[in-house]
Amino acid sequence: MRRPTRDRAEGQRRVTRRALVLGGAQVAALGALLFRMHHLQVDQADEFRLLADENRINLQLLAPARGRIFDREGRVIAENVPSYRITIVREQAGDAEAVLERLALLVDLAKGELEKARRDLTELRGDTPVTVADRVDWKAIAQVAVNAPALPGVMPEVGLSRRYPLGADYAHTIGYVGDVSSRDIERLEAPEALLRLPRFQIGKIGLEAELERTLRGEAGTRRVEVNAAGRVMRELEREEGRPGADVQITCDNTLQTYAQARLRGEGAAAVMLDCESGDILVCASSPGFDPNLFVRGISSGDYRALLDDPLRPLPNKAVQGIYPPGSTFKMVTALAALEAGLVDYNETVYCPGFKEISGRRFHCWKRGGHGNVDLHRSLRNSCDVYYYEMAMRVGIEGISEMAKRFGIGIRFDLPMTSVAEGLAPSRQWKLAYRGEPWMIGDSANTAIGQGFVLASPLQLAVMSARLATSRAVVPRLVKSIDGVDQPTGHGDSLGLNENHLREIRRAMFAVSNSPRGTAYRSRIAEDSLRLAGKTGTSQVRNISTSEREGGVRSNRDLPRAQRDHALFVSFAPYDAPRFALSVLVEHGGGGSTAAAPIARDIMLQALYGDDPPLSAYPASDRPLIRTLQEELKRERERPATETSDRA
Repeated sequence: MRRPTRDRAEGQRRVTRRALVLGGAQVAALGALLFRMHHLQVDQADEFRLLADENRINLQLLAPARGRIFDREGRVIAENVPSYRITIVREQAGDAEAVLERLALLVDLAKGELEKARRDLTELRGDTPVTVADRVDWKAIAQVAVNAPALPGVMPEVGLSRRYPLGADYAHTIGYVGDVSSRDIERLEAPEALLRLPRFQIGKIGLEAELERTLRGEAGTRRVEVNAAGRVMRELEREEGRPGADVQITCDNTLQTYAQARLRGEGAAAVMLDCESGDILVCASSPGFDPNLFVRGISSGDYRALLDDPLRPLPNKAVQGIYPPGSTFKMVTALAALEAGLVDYNETVYCPGFKEISGRRFHCWKRGGHGNVDLHRSLRNSCDVYYYEMAMRVGIEGISEMAKRFGIGIRFDLPMTSVAEGLAPSRQWKLAYRGEPWMIGDSANTAIGQGFVLASPLQLAVMSARLATSRAVVPRLVKSIDGVDQPTGHGDSLGLNENHLREIRRAMFAVSNSPRGTAYRSRIAEDSLRLAGKTGTSQVRNISTSEREGGVRSNRDLPRAQRDHALFVSFAPYDAPRFALSVLVEHGGGGSTAAAPIARDIMLQALYGDDPPLSAYPASDRPLIRTLQEELKRERERPATETSDRA
């Protein structure tokens, strides 16, 4: 039976509505799908491309070239040389132990380095390259490259390693670099990723450490494509880092090498300053050590030998060592008395060989005494009693203030490790640090450079430069950084009476040039280059009353550790000072016999710029000097050759 027309129309309308709803839903679903596809493929394309690239592209840090170090004439002191090494990445290696075993069949791996590599593979992040072999030859690099498929995660690399061509000559001043240690990392609040590169080297001591940020530079980066085994297939992009700044120091290689050779065989130090600029021309500490050994990783045997050496090669005696300055301090005491108006040039003090102070005898070095001495003769003959008397007049505060004015008890801001402050003692200092009141006998001892007063060879060189120029000369070690000159240490006037300073200089001239002077045997014979100086003997043991009554034993009759330190300070030429110099010989005995001849020879080398003619020496010394010059020439040539061969 046929349905009514109205029913048919109603059913057709219902089908149309359902089709529209279904079609709309399909269109909406399709639209949502298209929107999502657009979002993923267009809006988030960069993010997903990066995620995909991370599966095949590595971003690697590039170590910057460390800044080089040159002397004042542009001659190399520290340089970088190519160094080949082999590294392994744990994540890329899979079974790292098996890979190491296969590598050991191809390359000679040192037991110590292999053990360290195993520890690092366990302790460090899996994506950190670990050095397995360092400073390998090209043959080893080729072996690894040829067998690359069997060595996943292993990479041959070429880097730069520090080299010090002059060996021990600058070991204390420049210092050395070494691999970053866990202790180095722990000291930093936010260590750079650069420091975690395999065998990355940083400064450990000396200028290398103090100017670490300047010399290090900034890391670069490179993007490389790697295969499934982690092996680099090609480099996609490279951004070079910023190399470290080149540093030019004020020292002179020729003078530094000569000074080290002249000090050889002694526990000694020498510091020479340019009187005009304060530039440190020589900063020598003997004996030295080869810093290249520390760059490579010094063996326990070599390090133990340095520690056990009685001449103490590791400390920098020139700036770190502090010693009683002995009679080299007497110029400070004299100036304190002169500036206070408590003595004049012609006033004499009687020296019977001792002075009674508070019921105690303070002895002069000359048992029979010097008789009547004025300021000039007291310095020329180094009379102690004269300065005991000055101490009674001036008091410790006046002496201490004058000492600081001449650089003693002042820590100079130099880029070297452990620059000592020294000590210019005072009443307040003794009460604060010793818990004891100052005694009048303390002043007497201080006046002759004994007791509590302490100075480094650097400070004594500064004192000499200030005496020579009447200016507050400040020592400078860095001449320029990347070609930019650094401020000089010319210094302003000391503000002292020039007549007083002139009288002190005249007496220092007599020390070296008067037949009665304590350093006459170490004089310069060339009239236009004559030096002014002062000897010093720093006592390291107490002399008992019984020994003094029976006769004080000479230094040569004592064990080395009980002998006095020998000192000499000087400047030259006397009429127009160019250089100031201090020399210290530990347990050398007398300043006139041990330190003054060394100072004279170094000073002449600086004045002439080369081996001086024999005519510059006293006639009696010339045969010995000729032999010494030949020996020193061989010594100066030896370190550079040996170091070059080892490197």
